[in-house]
Amino acid sequence: MRLLVLGGTQFLGRAIAAHALGLGHAVTCAARGLSGAAPPGARFIAVDRDRADGLAGLARERFDAAVDVARNPDQVRRALAALDGRVGHWTFVSTTSVYADTVTRGQRADTAPLLAPAEDSPYGAAKVACERALSGGALICRAGLIVGPGDPTGRFPYWVARLARGGEVLAPAEPEDPVQLVDARDLAGWILRAAQGGLLGTYDAVAPACTRRAFLDRCAVALGGSYKITWVDPAFLDRHGVGRESGPFSLPLPLPDTIGDASRDVAPVLAAGLAPRPLEETARDTLRWLEAGGGSVTGLTAGEEAALLAAWHAERGQAPDPAPSTTAIPSSRLAPTRSCDAPPSLLAEGEVVPPNPAG
Repeated sequence: MRLLVLGGTQFLGRAIAAHALGLGHAVTCAARGLSGAAPPGARFIAVDRDRADGLAGLARERFDAAVDVARNPDQVRRALAALDGRVGHWTFVSTTSVYADTVTRGQRADTAPLLAPAEDSPYGAAKVACERALSGGALICRAGLIVGPGDPTGRFPYWVARLARGGEVLAPAEPEDPVQLVDARDLAGWILRAAQGGLLGTYDAVAPACTRRAFLDRCAVALGGSYKITWVDPAFLDRHGVGRESGPFSLPLPLPDTIGDASRDVAPVLAAGLAPRPLEETARDTLRWLEAGGGSVTGLTAGEEAALLAAWHAERGQAPDPAPSTTAIPSSRLAPTRSCDAPPSLLAEGEVVPPNPAG
């Protein structure tokens, strides 16, 4: 198969290109080349979809399949126009962030209400506009939270790194809330099989949900850490300025106001061939990637977490848990670091946490 990946230099796009190369396909990655290199063995063509003539390098090319991961509707339209009649099958990677209802559990891609499409807007609404440009003749893959080796967001790596360190782990309640992920490698494999089979339609591409408690327990057991989870009320975290999902001084797990995004009905995509690997395998592989220096984590530093746990226990008249970290890996390799290691709300008056662009 002659495959075009519009992108192909970072995380999912790169995973798709690498998986296709491993299967013996001829892969072309078309991108600006600013976010990384194409996998070894792929042909790279420099393009710039922000320019009207930015796809000129593909003018004489023909492909059996193309995969696009763009979030800019103009970029999608330019690619469709430039490659019109020269691509056999088209896959657009969208997102479960396109849905208007983020609370109701068990929604399906074919019936759930969408956000209003918008050209220059936050992520989800722009992806809706991208989907509209495709006019139905494509596979629309609405990916959930994508995880695994190569994850540039630091969100899933935070929990892998934290649970590998062991000790008392601060987690946002409620433990029975759902968590729903998909390994980038599983998603890449499914996208390629779907392209070869000519699959069309719209699917929520994510693995079955598990509870937050099961997510943390399964990862921790797989990683071999000695741990204790302390479930902390989200209101306490809000009072202390802890961010949601990603970034410095955050806890990267969705909270109840986005519970619908973590409990999609996956029966259709499983029937269409998505084959999720065990969560434990993804956690172990991600830890190995982190140990090898392949990425970074984002979230609470060890000092920030310890200060929050101390404040939580103090409010309840409890002593902090003395359980030590058990990993042999240096903590600097498995935790975010910042020049000040205490939460802003727990600093003495007048102190500030210096900005840390590296996260």
